Amino acid sequence: MLLFMTLAIVNGLCIGGSRSLNGKLAQHDGALAASFWNHLGGFLFLSLLLAGGAATLRLPLDAPWTAWCGGVIGAVFVALNGFALPRLGTMKTALLVIAGQMLAGVLIDRLAGAGGKSALAQAAGIALILLGLYASRRGHAASSPARRTAA
Repeated sequence: MLLFMTLAIVNGLCIGGSRSLNGKLAQHDGALAASFWNHLGGFLFLSLLLAGGAATLRLPLDAPWTAWCGGVIGAVFVALNGFALPRLGTMKTALLVIAGQMLAGVLIDRLAGAGGKSALAQAAGIALILLGLYASRRGHAASSPARRTAA
């Protein structure tokens, strides 16, 4: 279990780093272009892994049609991040994305009947993330030069 928890944390670090890099790219070429280059780079990387024998590739014709939407959602995610990150900053964008991921996880678990009895705890987790973002925003506003000169 510890291995998988560590992998999840490393995945979060990868997402954070990727989000920041794609946000910078979006500032130069726009969010849609950044999403394109992100996915082209990923395609080339995976192609090299497959060519090197890291895995086998077969067309999953037995997968439900909804499973094919993951790539579209991934492209939308990268493009939306490209729009948001330069305007909100890395931390705020990351916190809002994490809150959205938690909300999606809660909803998906509930719809799949795997939600368990922790819906209140899950909702509290989402609320704490949003509260942290609000506290961060208020703290930033209180320390801004305009606020200090008014005091």
